[in-house]
Amino acid sequence: MKKNSVSVTLEGVTKVFKNTKGRSDVVAVHASDFTVNAGELVTLLGPSGCGKTTTLRMIAGFELPSSGKIRIGNEDVTMLPPNVRDTATVFQSYGLFPHLTVGENVAYGLKLRKLPKGDIEKKVRETLDMIGLGELVDRPPGQLSGGQQQRVALARSLIVEPSVLLLDEPLSNLDALLREQMRVEIRRIQKKLGITAVYVTHDRVEAMSLSDRVIVMRDGEIKQIGSPQEIYEDPNSKFVAGFVGKVAFFPVEDLKEQEGVWNCRLNARQMTVSRAAPDVVAGKPALLMARPESLRLVPPGSGYVNGTVHMNVYLGHSIETFVETAHGEVLIQVDDPQSKRIFAEGAPVSIDFTPDRVRLLAF
Repeated sequence: MKKNSVSVTLEGVTKVFKNTKGRSDVVAVHASDFTVNAGELVTLLGPSGCGKTTTLRMIAGFELPSSGKIRIGNEDVTMLPPNVRDTATVFQSYGLFPHLTVGENVAYGLKLRKLPKGDIEKKVRETLDMIGLGELVDRPPGQLSGGQQQRVALARSLIVEPSVLLLDEPLSNLDALLREQMRVEIRRIQKKLGITAVYVTHDRVEAMSLSDRVIVMRDGEIKQIGSPQEIYEDPNSKFVAGFVGKVAFFPVEDLKEQEGVWNCRLNARQMTVSRAAPDVVAGKPALLMARPESLRLVPPGSGYVNGTVHMNVYLGHSIETFVETAHGEVLIQVDDPQSKRIFAEGAPVSIDFTPDRVRLLAF
């Protein structure tokens, strides 16, 4: 079933929805430039209305760009209809035919291509076995769980052997445990087949756990592209930092840079930071970005930020401690709590930083 992978490239792609009622036109996607490499899974991540689904629909051919080019492999597909693009889309709704069995649903695309009956039956068996539903070939969709129905929808897309698999929030209708299981399943199948995939979600956990790279979008524009680790550890803006994970921000002053090392003051105390976003400029206001795991609690007065423990939340492998400070509520993650000092709720504390885990962002 494995075929040669191809890349997907967008060059200056813009989508404007014209308003016919005298209101302003809506720019859903603005000058998007990116390439999904062959065999790569890239996730478009962002809040509702950021343009991620519109971008996916333009790759699929369901929407045409107002300007720019879309290439699949070496072919310009910008104005081609969906049925000749060699893509397959898995939608948020399963879209299974209730009057057909699981096997008949999966075989539907092959029947349209008029493949021999024996070949169709063989490919259906292989595909259902791959997703672990071989024993349900004769069952109607109405007797399946949500996760099983989503697997059938995935199998129906994969069986036609598309060059590019497009997934539009396919797990949003599932409960938390099924979402986690299906994330693993989708990634396993994608890696096994080596298929190029573009995934759309507003769920940062899905994006981080599934992707080779993540494209963070906002208001129709791409804000940052990088690996999950790069997006999480080295965001280039306050928006990206806050959207992809829990974070605290602290304003710093008197910012100076020397040989890649930044010196600044936080609450009148000097500190040194080794990591900064590209648009941070010496002498201008900046924010110190800190993830919960980069913070630690120390006795009052001995850290950079003083506060009071508001609440401790026990999670087994860690404790989340919420501290009220002059900068708002700050979340500190205490890993392996059995071996750490846990400050009681109501206790005065101070917050210190792991220097190599924090990052400066432009204010």
